[in-house]
Amino acid sequence: MSAVPNIMDATHAPDTQSWVESANAPDTDFPIQNLPFGRFRHNVLEPWQIGVAIGDRVLDLHATGLIDHNDMHRLMAAPVAQRRALRMAIWEGLCEGSALQKVWADALLRQTEVELGLPCEVGDYTDFYTGIHHATTVGKLFRPDNPLLPNYQWVPIGYHGRASSIGASGQQFHRPKGQTLKPGATVPDFGPSARLDYELEIAAWVGMGNALGAPVSIADAEEHIFGLTLLNDWSARDVQAWEYQPLGPFLAKNFATTVSPWLVTMEALAPFRAPFVRDAADPQPLPYLESAANRAQGALDVQLEVWLQTPAMRAASEGGVRLSQSNMRDAYWTLAQLVAHHTVNGCNLRAGDLLGTGTLSGPAPEQGGSLLELTQGGKQPITLPNGEVRTFLQDGDTVILRGACEAAGARRIGFGDCRGTVLAAR
Repeated sequence: MSAVPNIMDATHAPDTQSWVESANAPDTDFPIQNLPFGRFRHNVLEPWQIGVAIGDRVLDLHATGLIDHNDMHRLMAAPVAQRRALRMAIWEGLCEGSALQKVWADALLRQTEVELGLPCEVGDYTDFYTGIHHATTVGKLFRPDNPLLPNYQWVPIGYHGRASSIGASGQQFHRPKGQTLKPGATVPDFGPSARLDYELEIAAWVGMGNALGAPVSIADAEEHIFGLTLLNDWSARDVQAWEYQPLGPFLAKNFATTVSPWLVTMEALAPFRAPFVRDAADPQPLPYLESAANRAQGALDVQLEVWLQTPAMRAASEGGVRLSQSNMRDAYWTLAQLVAHHTVNGCNLRAGDLLGTGTLSGPAPEQGGSLLELTQGGKQPITLPNGEVRTFLQDGDTVILRGACEAAGARRIGFGDCRGTVLAAR
């Protein structure tokens, strides 16, 4: 693995302050040490523009003169050295005391005054299954004596998702319909899903692509990842149970996927690296998925949370209740391994492709990244603080994913909310 995306430099200094006052607040997701990229516009008639989040503001990157275009794919596909140089230039311009303060002040917009969209147009979407605690818990619901299938610990499992239904935070979607087979029935029903669920995931966004037929080695894999967002892989569990054999998810997954709007770059995540640890009793990765650098720092320490806001909570002006916490460190495969495996057969990735991690649950029962786990398949309903009960999502429910990184000697950075709301079936 190349060390280039993981280099610590002045942009990570925890004491650096910005002339944008809101970026200095201790609870902001977007201090000057973060500088995530995204797209914004003032109204639906305007084209999308590239911005950088700083505190509660958006810096119009084109207006600063640092780029001469608003093509996010082009920006993401740049070599790592160029990406680092751009990050440094943005950081220098936003530092407290910068001579560019007066020049850039007019390029700052309030995030609440603009529409935030997808970080870029998504070309292809692959969803993996790296959460071993999720895979084990769900497997036990169906195969108590053999929860993990034989290939799970050998190969990063994934399926091709639907790019067209991916939306940015704030996405609203109608409850999906499909075929389901009720217990004891021999003929399926058709209608709205009664077991609608969320899945807590991270999305890795491809920057530099690779040529068709040219695998990306694990040593170079992370140079092909531009950054990360949160991802909610909404799932119709009853539809999924009936349709997933033999080819995997289809209508149960393709109706909606929600991502947070700000791409937290791999450069910003450098202080939050962690060793990739595989239990000695488990199969060790095959050579194409193995490297000393990946072992040393292939994992990422990202703290994750799921919140639920019901219609009753919204009517009472309540922000919601936290359902679970987990950490990306518990993923069974690293991002570098996902890229190396995805391309080992010659598959070509392109700028803007999205790789989902799969549900990132923790080892404890209360750390499930889905209602399927937290309610044991609906058998153990959750009672919320206001007395409401949930086994699966109801119409009007809003799910909010949150993520943040904290480490000694580093400034806390966050991902911003990933929010989605269930509407009634059409």
